[in-house]
Amino acid sequence: MKSWSFILFLSIIFALSCKEETKMTEPNILDDAPVAIKKPKKLTIHNDVRIDNYYWLNQRENKEVIDYLNAENAYTKKVMQHTESFQKILFEEMKSRIKEEDTTVPYKLNGYWYMTRYEKGKDYPVYVRKKESLEAPEELLFNCNDMAKEHAYFKLGGIAISPDNKLAAFSTDVVSRRQYTIQIKNLETGEILEDNIKNTTGSVTWANDNKTLFYTTKDEVTLRSHKIFKHKLGSKVEKDIEVYHEADDTFNTFVYKSKSRQYIIIGSSSTLSTEYRFLNANDPDGSFKVFQERQKKLEYSIAHYNGCFYIMTNANGATNFKLMKTDENNTSINHWEEVIPHRNDVLLEDIEIFKNHLVVNERENGLNKLRIMSWNGTEDYYLPFESETYTVYIGNNPDFDSEFLRYSYNSLTTPSSVIDYNFKTKQSEIKKEQEVLGGKFNKNNYESKRIWATARDGVQVPISLVYKKGIKLDGSNPLLQYAYGSYGSTIDPSFSTIRLSLLDRGFIYAISHVRGGEYLGRSWYENGKLLTKKNTFFDFIDCSKYLIQKKYTSKHHLYAYGGSAGGLLMGAVINLNPELYKGVLAAVPFVDVVTTMLDDSIPLTTGEYDEWGDPNKKEYYHYMKSYSPYDNIEAKDYPNMLVTTGLHDSQVQYWEPAKWVAKLRELKTDSNILLLHTDMDSGHGGASGRFESLKEVALEYAFLLDLEGINN
Repeated sequence: MKSWSFILFLSIIFALSCKEETKMTEPNILDDAPVAIKKPKKLTIHNDVRIDNYYWLNQRENKEVIDYLNAENAYTKKVMQHTESFQKILFEEMKSRIKEEDTTVPYKLNGYWYMTRYEKGKDYPVYVRKKESLEAPEELLFNCNDMAKEHAYFKLGGIAISPDNKLAAFSTDVVSRRQYTIQIKNLETGEILEDNIKNTTGSVTWANDNKTLFYTTKDEVTLRSHKIFKHKLGSKVEKDIEVYHEADDTFNTFVYKSKSRQYIIIGSSSTLSTEYRFLNANDPDGSFKVFQERQKKLEYSIAHYNGCFYIMTNANGATNFKLMKTDENNTSINHWEEVIPHRNDVLLEDIEIFKNHLVVNERENGLNKLRIMSWNGTEDYYLPFESETYTVYIGNNPDFDSEFLRYSYNSLTTPSSVIDYNFKTKQSEIKKEQEVLGGKFNKNNYESKRIWATARDGVQVPISLVYKKGIKLDGSNPLLQYAYGSYGSTIDPSFSTIRLSLLDRGFIYAISHVRGGEYLGRSWYENGKLLTKKNTFFDFIDCSKYLIQKKYTSKHHLYAYGGSAGGLLMGAVINLNPELYKGVLAAVPFVDVVTTMLDDSIPLTTGEYDEWGDPNKKEYYHYMKSYSPYDNIEAKDYPNMLVTTGLHDSQVQYWEPAKWVAKLRELKTDSNILLLHTDMDSGHGGASGRFESLKEVALEYAFLLDLEGINN
């Protein structure tokens, strides 16, 4: 379901319009599509009966299931075969724009400068540090290229350095199911200690004694993060002490240390409620104290500074959140004092605390803003940004005493920059600007803008666009329309070197900022969830119609793309208005909404009742069923489609897209292409290698471009 990193896919071709001919090398190749066996299963609730012919595909260990997935992969490969040379061209083209030998901008933490390095021809990062000065000898922390050698998939999770800088707790996932194993490395000797903690979220928090660490475990079945444990170095994991158990299965729990390094903080969160506990980091064997007891629909987050906690909260109707503070010894809500009031037109997204300044990340009319406020009250101003298609966000600022704010800026036409802003001089220094290699990129060759479509209920929905200058708006342009639209996750308009392979071949790229995200504030999210979820789908469709009306494209050249919950969006819109789209890319799509939300053994289900509704309740069941893509497939024409998934996906189980494709094959009345590709080695995020993922993008782009008759 929920996601922020989507797999990018593969594909193929079909008619350029109703008058154009297919370019298939084998005329009957589409007749070779696998057909899944139908094994009817009766599902009944609220006196309503659903027959699921493909329910059996949820048996991951069943050879028959694996054989079916392999057959689909073989079919995809066969259909895609004529584009393989083009895919290689696209892959090399995208790779050539990326600086292979690269290093991140160093940041300082507790006396050391930390950075991440990438080496030419290598897929994984190398983590290093230097003591006090950037001229000091480099110390190797982790070379992920060596660590990944024996694995088809590899991911290094969190790295946590002990307060005395001598030890590093780190975590790895070699399955892509986001169940990390924590280990400890002695940074002085290079030795990996015997401590080995399995089935965790991957993050580690050190107490100030350099020997006690806190971590979060997952439920083995649902993968919900549900328990916090305390581990003493050298002790047996079996004897680790459980310090907190989140018993409510609609909540997840996590642990971290305040930036001030004075407190260990345990958080519990659901979609609509949060709760925190805190403990002095110098007293790891003490008892955690509740900050403010959870209340239904009360959300808050906390940061510590100078004897006080600062609280971002929606308390007392602050829909867009406000900032409060309270003494560290009196933390309940009745002691909270207002610092920044609630504003109806400004969303408070984040804060960053420094010794002399408070930095506030706000969003107004969809645009990011960074507000600088001095603690002594003498300064309160915004950093200036132009354009309506940019993204700015607070970067990595672990040094509490720093006189610099590190932030990142980019736009749809401007590569990303890492910038240090000096609070004293009020000057900005670009520490690093993303290089686009190959010698062909010039940002002045591209144009971006924001336009507004009118939804069917009269609401104005923003669309961010980027394309190559000089195109004619005559309806002939291919256009890829993307959206997500769930969980309040905002899709900001950001730069992509990869996307240039589409733009340079005439594509327009459009981001529809549909309801369900928070682009226009918290109410934008509230009006795209639960019993208003259909607004997300209608917004996307109405944006499509507007793009066609304004001749940015036509139904013969319009493509839609979404992943995870955005894949649900894809499934819904093609059930509602399939005729609008030439092709659809659906990555790890959450499409079997009703069945999944009725199964509380599936990862993430119970924690998402506040997002989708609880179908055990009749009202939510029937509303959910009315838009669930799998339940609403009909005998009609559908667009060309490429669907991707990962066998080990822990967020959207592979069987959702597999069942969806099987049912589409059974019922659809068109002769358009329908492909399912399952990565048998990965999960929700796709391939783990830096460049391996580009092959997936090349497949996706080959699908789009070939449908447009573009093959070079």
